[in-house]
Amino acid sequence: MKSITIKGSERESVGKVATKALRNAGAVPCVLYGGDQPVHFSAEEKAFKNLVYTPNAHTVVIELDNGKSFNAVLQDIQVHPVTDKILHIDFYQLFDNKEVTMEIPVRVVGTSPGVLLGGVLRLNQRKLKVKALPANLPDFIDADISSLEMGNKLYITKLASDNYKFLHPDNTVVCQVRISRAAMKAAQEAAKAEKGGKKKK
Repeated sequence: MKSITIKGSERESVGKVATKALRNAGAVPCVLYGGDQPVHFSAEEKAFKNLVYTPNAHTVVIELDNGKSFNAVLQDIQVHPVTDKILHIDFYQLFDNKEVTMEIPVRVVGTSPGVLLGGVLRLNQRKLKVKALPANLPDFIDADISSLEMGNKLYITKLASDNYKFLHPDNTVVCQVRISRAAMKAAQEAAKAEKGGKKKK
């Protein structure tokens, strides 16, 4: 999985006044969990642009100005409801031998026969939650639709992998090919024409 480096500064004061001053200066207060104790730090808001405003999943290297460095994943983010300004971010520290939970984007691959016949592809799950060792986290989960006929569904069980475990029920529908109105109308008209032809005979 691709990684993004965030350069920040460890915070000594974590009170409301210090947090407000950070935000006013264009920085985002952050906390890193998962280690022996939480690490409070801050980084410039623009540093998170490629991490937050993207559909892709990334791991993060947090480099602090005191020389400390941590591998992590984004765990939670708080955004202002009106301005969309990032208010706070939680990270979770990664360890090579410890599984982590993460949401991975779904990528559709292949060509569906049902879509070629006029069906409409609906992506029910844009992201899927997986549990894996950091080294086994994929950039994408490929959903192969090449066997989907009109009306067929692709279940999560078809995407199983030895490298990671899905945290969804087996009956979760990842995507499906629905019958479009145009295709339904054409089928109805064809059925009527066939019925009319039989009557004439």
